[in-house]
Amino acid sequence: MINQRILTNAQILNTRCESFYPGEIHLGGGTIQRTVKGRSGDYPPDSEVIDLNGQFVLPGLIDAHIHLRKTALNLTKIDCETSTKQACLERVRNRAQTTPRGEWILGHGWNQNTWEDGFGTAADLDQAAPHHPVYLTAKSLHASWANSRALRAADLQASTPDPEGGQLSRDDSGNLTGILFENAMQLVERVLPEPDQDQSAEAISKAQDYLWKMGFTGVHDFDRSRCFSALQLLQEQARLKLRVLKQIYLDDFPGAAAQGLRTNSGSDFLKIGGVKIFADGALGPQTAALLAPYQGQGDNRGMLLYSSEELSERCLQVVDQGFSLAVHAIGDRANRVVLDTLEDVRRHEQKNQLPAYRHRIEHVQLLDEDDLGRLADLDVIASMQPIHAPSDRAIADRYWGRRARYAYAWKSLLERGTRLAFGSDAPVENPNPFWGIHAAVTRRGREQSASQASWYPEEALTRQQALFAYTQGSAYAAGWESRAGVIAKDRWADLIILEHNPLTCSLEQLAALSPAATMVNGAFVWKSF
Repeated sequence: MINQRILTNAQILNTRCESFYPGEIHLGGGTIQRTVKGRSGDYPPDSEVIDLNGQFVLPGLIDAHIHLRKTALNLTKIDCETSTKQACLERVRNRAQTTPRGEWILGHGWNQNTWEDGFGTAADLDQAAPHHPVYLTAKSLHASWANSRALRAADLQASTPDPEGGQLSRDDSGNLTGILFENAMQLVERVLPEPDQDQSAEAISKAQDYLWKMGFTGVHDFDRSRCFSALQLLQEQARLKLRVLKQIYLDDFPGAAAQGLRTNSGSDFLKIGGVKIFADGALGPQTAALLAPYQGQGDNRGMLLYSSEELSERCLQVVDQGFSLAVHAIGDRANRVVLDTLEDVRRHEQKNQLPAYRHRIEHVQLLDEDDLGRLADLDVIASMQPIHAPSDRAIADRYWGRRARYAYAWKSLLERGTRLAFGSDAPVENPNPFWGIHAAVTRRGREQSASQASWYPEEALTRQQALFAYTQGSAYAAGWESRAGVIAKDRWADLIILEHNPLTCSLEQLAALSPAATMVNGAFVWKSF
């Protein structure tokens, strides 16, 4: 019987993500029992000794913003992230040839901003798949594209009014084009065939392998209640081996509160986070709420989904029920409104002797210069996704112009004392954390050479800072800072092993890093040796 596992001849990352030191790690009971500099070479007979031959051991990485169920289910959908609209339609056409007539065809990842001819239409999809309902979500997850069969299945027609907080795109004659924005997407999604709890749980179980191989030992999930039910089932079956901080959507909040759930309730593997509220849309469909209009878009300032008064009212209801806040804000106007609201929340907490919750803003993609210091002043976490920056660079310059100087302003926020927690927003982007670290360090895409200019390089981070945001920053945002994010005694034995030093390897190697092994709770969940 093995009572202790020892990782020896390792290079161990120190607590501040600044450097490695040679040593060994003693594990037992799912935790780190001790770390020793050098190597003793004298081990109890009931130990399993694993010689890492000088490989690098880091704390397990934590994705601070992922849509776990969507990511799992998207592994079987059409990849619509193509350079042309015709290439996307060709993929739909190919899927239609292998799909029984009448069954839904689903896909994700299209981005009209990269297509020369812009948005597609229902007619385009009708030609590609005339015998199937087709529904494709945009890369941003804030717009979707449906064909005529899908629109009919949802009983949508020219006379259908726009829902609150959403828009059905129409042509000059008032007919539906097949593009749906924001809350209008739900009009079709409510009629989509939904995987049941068992199918969702199975998909998430498989997605764990996908994420472990990237180096993740924990995630902060931003999917809806169906994901929570699937996660609960996996936990009951002892199959949940990825630590999950589960955020609750605003429309699920009353039911969650009635069941006695609160922020920080739960277990080591499934813990309740905050309540997710949308303040605005996204850059891709130009629905993020701005202080000044989008360039070349007339008076379009995006969509603010709540007035200041409405947002404040909802946020105060949430904290009064024992939940923290996780507010989606992309545009500079939305971020300002959210920060104003969080000022009200902090005053309310103090006045009513409530805990000072770890509130967070999700994305924080564009800030006005006057608002850069406010997150630190209010002790609000910036939950950001560095991989968005190279993806959005061209459209941010096109629609935000000079305002993009403070887009994805990680360095400016960090210098003012803001706590950063990094994630991917998968399936909006690939969850690969080393792609995210590369983006944070270079401010350019992986496919771009070092000779190409970085995008506002003054906002780039060091590798140590980026790695900190994927470990200790995300651990703090989850309330796990005493158990995760650091290799130290009595912390969870959630670790990854790399062949190359992420602090000194070439940029090309950095983006290509892949763990040789991933350990959760002291047991290997993935290893290549």
